[in-house]
Amino acid sequence: MENLVIVNLFGNIYKNKRVFITGHTGFKGAWLCLWLKYLGADVKGYALEPYTDHDFYVVTNMENQVKSVIGDIRDYKKLKKEISDFQPDIVFHLAAQPLVRDSYKTPRDTYEINVMGTVNVLDIVKDTPSVKACIIITSDKCYENVEKEDGYQETDPMGGFDPYSSSKGCAELVTAAYRRSFFNPLNNRQGTLIASARAGNVIGGGDWQRDRIIPDSIKALKKKEPIKVRNPKSVRPWQHVLEPLSGYLLLASQAFTLHGYLGLADNNSFYKDNLAGAWNFGPDIDKLVTVGELVEKIIQYWGNGSWQDTHEPGAVHEHKLLHLDCAKAKKLIDWNPALTVEESIELTVAWYKKINEKKPNMHDFSQQQLATYIQKAQNKNIVWSK
Repeated sequence: MENLVIVNLFGNIYKNKRVFITGHTGFKGAWLCLWLKYLGADVKGYALEPYTDHDFYVVTNMENQVKSVIGDIRDYKKLKKEISDFQPDIVFHLAAQPLVRDSYKTPRDTYEINVMGTVNVLDIVKDTPSVKACIIITSDKCYENVEKEDGYQETDPMGGFDPYSSSKGCAELVTAAYRRSFFNPLNNRQGTLIASARAGNVIGGGDWQRDRIIPDSIKALKKKEPIKVRNPKSVRPWQHVLEPLSGYLLLASQAFTLHGYLGLADNNSFYKDNLAGAWNFGPDIDKLVTVGELVEKIIQYWGNGSWQDTHEPGAVHEHKLLHLDCAKAKKLIDWNPALTVEESIELTVAWYKKINEKKPNMHDFSQQQLATYIQKAQNKNIVWSK
């Protein structure tokens, strides 16, 4: 990325900062590692082993780029030791059981991981004075989905039909309770800001989880088989993985900058109403597409292929309509999407085509995609430095 002109990216906050990431071997976590290393951060991750040997974390050699600890988020004692030893400045919590359909099969595990895992992180952070900003990543599915036409706002009720969605709503309630009880500006002596982030359906290179439309599509296309689509008419807030990550990084950078002012009474309302709280990061409502339209674009950029509707009337419940209102992030921290849906899909398919080449350098290629994303953002006057 030598030729890229960076204009005060995130206020240069991350250079030489200690950043702790739970779930760093996962899809979003590994892309976050790549970006943080580019920003000059000292990164330590805590997570389970990668899902496959061709996950983003593996093929980009992230294991040799960051400090990595393999562990279960439910192991409080081990997690506490790793965070305490590292004394991070910033914490990103992404570790989760991430699949709706799996939550029907293992509801107890889903709640233990997604709810108690969040409790563990917050409980440790409250006893770790070095942490100045902690971002809890949940999901757009945390909302009580009544399939309304307008996007969900951060103040809408939590809910969830299935165990996964419910567990994410629970994680949001846990985060709010800890923030009010232990990180209130009136008694928050260490000055830690706690925020939660809710993102839409992310796509991008290096995701191989089952029951996700991109990896399922790529697997079918490689086998020259039709892509099986369960719910072609469902509408989802598709966005490239770098879009919500830019929001997480922007939010944490501003929280880190603000933490030193929490003792001033005049800043309490800013803390309460602006940075500390819940945030949506998703595409513009008028840019949403159906699953069927997404698959058509995947096939277009792949160069060939087909798909078939495999909807099963008796299948487990999945909502047909879901999108977010991101006006708060646009107004208060000047965050905006940098990519169109088509650009997001094109970057995603290009990554999977690249990995099919003989001995591809996926670390360099992924960095090039990050550079492309940053350049597109700068071309739209998005500089993440408000």
